Amino acid sequence: MRNGGFIMDSKKEIYDLIPQKFYPKTKFVKENSSYENVVSLIENNQITMPLIAKPDIGLRGSAVKKINNLEELKAYHNKANFDYLLQDLIPYDNEVGIFYVRFPHEKKGRITGVVAKEFLIIEGDGSATIEDLLKLNPRYELQLKALQKEYGNQLKTILAKGEKQNLVPYGNHARGAKFIDYSHLISPQLTKVIDDMCLQIEEFYFGRMDLMYNSWEELEQGKNFSIVELNGAASEPTHIYDPKHSLLFAWKELARHITYMFEISVENNKRGYSYLPHKIGMEQYKLHNQQFNRIIHF
Repeated sequence: MRNGGFIMDSKKEIYDLIPQKFYPKTKFVKENSSYENVVSLIENNQITMPLIAKPDIGLRGSAVKKINNLEELKAYHNKANFDYLLQDLIPYDNEVGIFYVRFPHEKKGRITGVVAKEFLIIEGDGSATIEDLLKLNPRYELQLKALQKEYGNQLKTILAKGEKQNLVPYGNHARGAKFIDYSHLISPQLTKVIDDMCLQIEEFYFGRMDLMYNSWEELEQGKNFSIVELNGAASEPTHIYDPKHSLLFAWKELARHITYMFEISVENNKRGYSYLPHKIGMEQYKLHNQQFNRIIHF
């Protein structure tokens, strides 16, 4: 991964490291490409609506959007002042983040944390508007301004009693998803599935993968799952964000994972891989901030 996946890492370059069978069909769109070429790209590659559009170099879910039709695709394309990806919508309902660690001298790795994601889903009562329902949940209310910008008057809709709507169909903590620590579900079966996959990704030793899956039983059997994203050195052990955990727990988990990263880096350096020079790192950091400013208010 570029810069070890720490900053300015291209999602497209990372997907290219992963065997195609493990992630959805994904195509790269260069900034300033013509809209006609984008339409041809999805038609020629049989990417169907709805689909996911997201920046090639992203940050905490910014500018990730579900695209339902060509009109929405055109609006996204015309607004995007960055390279982006178009990706098949993964057909599974559940999302989980799995942190994986393997030292270069080891033949097998381990799972160090698992986080499940509860999406921003509201349920109608037959009388309250979507906006009213959002205000009933403190976590959801924090997203209200962003959702008003995205959905506009649709938030005035009254859902039928029992009707559910997923307003943010991606498991991102910064966009309203609730994170739940599933680390107690780490098993030899799950570890083998993840290890077998990660061993096929050249020189991958440390990071978190976000997966969509159909059922936990099938995931443990290596069936019906797909990688949403794979992250490197910038990965967080996101199970720390479970509301039940304390700040002390989070500090300990962060220290544990930073230690893994440090030790793997030292071992890789001894194998001949150079550390990122400070000057280049600072240059990359400036580019990272520029990219952040492009996408954060998208």
